[in-house]
Amino acid sequence: MTYVVLGATGGQGGAVVTALLEADLPVRGVVRDPASKRAEELRTRGVELAVADMVSGDGLTDAFTDSTAVFAFTTPFESGVEAEITQGATIIAAATEAHVPYPVFSSVASADRDTGVPHFQSKYRVEQLLADSDIPHTVVGPTYFYDNLLGDPDALTAGVMPIAMPADKPLQQVSRRDLGRFVVGLLTHPEAHAGERIDIASDSVTPEQMATALSPVLGHEVHAESYDPERIASPDMRAMFEFLGDKGYQVDIVALQERFPEVGWQSFADWAAVRFAG
Repeated sequence: MTYVVLGATGGQGGAVVTALLEADLPVRGVVRDPASKRAEELRTRGVELAVADMVSGDGLTDAFTDSTAVFAFTTPFESGVEAEITQGATIIAAATEAHVPYPVFSSVASADRDTGVPHFQSKYRVEQLLADSDIPHTVVGPTYFYDNLLGDPDALTAGVMPIAMPADKPLQQVSRRDLGRFVVGLLTHPEAHAGERIDIASDSVTPEQMATALSPVLGHEVHAESYDPERIASPDMRAMFEFLGDKGYQVDIVALQERFPEVGWQSFADWAAVRFAG
């Protein structure tokens, strides 16, 4: 029994690795550089390392061989959305060749809706390729990650939380910890979840509420500072924040958390208290 995790040194993959280890399950982490500090840390935690590249596909089939299940995702942020679709096709081809019994693919919440966001659309295209492959699988769609807040630490230190959406607009978000725990539940119960597409969120809070929660844990007052998405240089990210400030994600959080109470869903305030403790 071996659970394979792509991007094991990154945010999503790392969260899944941690959750698998917490469940005392064997993990094979796929990395590009086995000599990196993060890869070495995984090795010391008991993770078997496999070297592979999601873009070229080099090593992927070997990494997937004899796996119980695979956690996979794609990213547009290195080479663009077309390259993301290619990544997806490469992963699916390797999974097919290695006879992977069950992959869980991390897409994005609302990818199956008409959002107009390029990287939502590219992830949905990968979902469609996976559906066409006839491999039993599950798609998980995370909402906005809490950790995205950490992109401008200097601003937080100065008491400002800049965000390109209205300060009073609720934003559905998820902690990486919760994603990891949720994915482990999927990986270990394919018979219950194969064929499903599940969007997930830990909490729904406005930027103003986020700032209020941050103030006591940072030890100084923080206020949300909204700005126009037009200021964002990337058309992709601009479209995303326009979507978030308008229709936004539409996860039924109450129903989700009632169905999966074992995740122990982490509110934004609880995440902030842990993240900025000490």
